[in-house]
Amino acid sequence: MSLDEAKARDVELEKDRARYGLLAVIISNLAIAGVAIFGVWRLHGDKSVIVGILTAAFTAVSSMTTAYLGIKAVSNTARSMVQDRAPRDHPTTVPQQPAGK
Repeated sequence: MSLDEAKARDVELEKDRARYGLLAVIISNLAIAGVAIFGVWRLHGDKSVIVGILTAAFTAVSSMTTAYLGIKAVSNTARSMVQDRAPRDHPTTVPQQPAGK
């Protein structure tokens, strides 16, 4: 496997991770919204409890989305730091030894 093929494979793997992670967050948020809507529907207009349910749902959706975006940002930053450092750690030229040793 060449270096270009390995990089292409890493890029595709990262795209798949991003897609499926985002899909998981979206499905979770939809499930939270569905449960909140069902709870509001079943309470038949009890405003104080409805406010509590909607507040909890909003908090859960916000926390889930923020956690995903934060983890993704840190992951991307760490990956770019490692990729920037790799060429410096592994020089491409071999140092010449002085003649006579």
